[in-house]
Amino acid sequence: MDRRDFLDPRQLAHTAAQVLGAVEELHARPATCAEAEVALLRLAHRAMATTFEVVLPYGTPNALAAGSTTFAEIDRLEQQLTVYRETSEVSRLNRLAARTAVPVEPELFNLLSLAAHIHAETAGGYDVTAGALIKAWGFYRGPRRVPSDEERAAALGRVGMQHVLLDSQAHTVRFLRSGLEINFGSIGKGYALDRVAQRLRSDCGVTTALVHGGHSSVYAMGQGPAGQRGWSVGIRHPWQPDTRLALVWLRDCALGTSAATSQHLEYNGRKLGHILDPRSGWPAEELASVSVIAPSAAEADALSTAFFVLGRERTRAYCETHPHVGALLLPQGESARPVAFGLNEEQVLIFD
Repeated sequence: MDRRDFLDPRQLAHTAAQVLGAVEELHARPATCAEAEVALLRLAHRAMATTFEVVLPYGTPNALAAGSTTFAEIDRLEQQLTVYRETSEVSRLNRLAARTAVPVEPELFNLLSLAAHIHAETAGGYDVTAGALIKAWGFYRGPRRVPSDEERAAALGRVGMQHVLLDSQAHTVRFLRSGLEINFGSIGKGYALDRVAQRLRSDCGVTTALVHGGHSSVYAMGQGPAGQRGWSVGIRHPWQPDTRLALVWLRDCALGTSAATSQHLEYNGRKLGHILDPRSGWPAEELASVSVIAPSAAEADALSTAFFVLGRERTRAYCETHPHVGALLLPQGESARPVAFGLNEEQVLIFD
């Protein structure tokens, strides 16, 4: 259940266009004089197979030190969470947890607890134990392929957060089923952004910043550089990169977007994407993209994947019972229009 870079990077600096030079005119409204005069400092770093950026108002004290702190934390978390390195804590967990209870770092335990909570709330629509299924489809190291019914059934037999025993006292993890594998591809970047925001506040005294991982995961700190209603971030159309679906404003919250456009394979005339339904073992096909606003980037990332799997009506029901969560969905089809749940006009502007 990997995710792709999806938010429009031009919008990340639209409130301070002077920094990037020629930035196209904002469709929704012209920048105010106060916005146009604010310059931004952008610090970038490559990790987790994408580019992370810290965007700070120009003149932020100790900005370079803040960037150094940010990128050191991201590198540490990549070493802990990746399944592509045998030395990572998650790879070690996958090797040992079916045989014995494995102690893990408290923050990693909390991440697993959050994943278990979202798994329960989405009736299994979200599941970080889908590693075997991801491998069966070739979305781990390739080649991409449609597994046979027997292979898919075998992989599904090794999937299920209900087979993970979390001991909150000892901070240990035990797999109750052999062959089960954790893969944090659908939540890892968001989790890293949450930890980065925490470090920026506590260690660097930063109160206003935008941090993103590959544009698909964003966390906004403070009111934004102009002190208005928040940082403005554009969401672009999955098939038409020059077309925006919406503009959202973020303030001390996060945005996560999932879409199945870059990683897919052809099968019987259909394009099957890489976002897999962990209940059926097949790619989810109802929606083209999902963007979620939530209090944390880990939640936003996980829920964007969950809603992509659950579809429109179950997403609506979730947002109705979770007032802190909002979603923007684009159904499949060339003439489809985006649909918003749990969002108001102060948070989102949907383009015609």
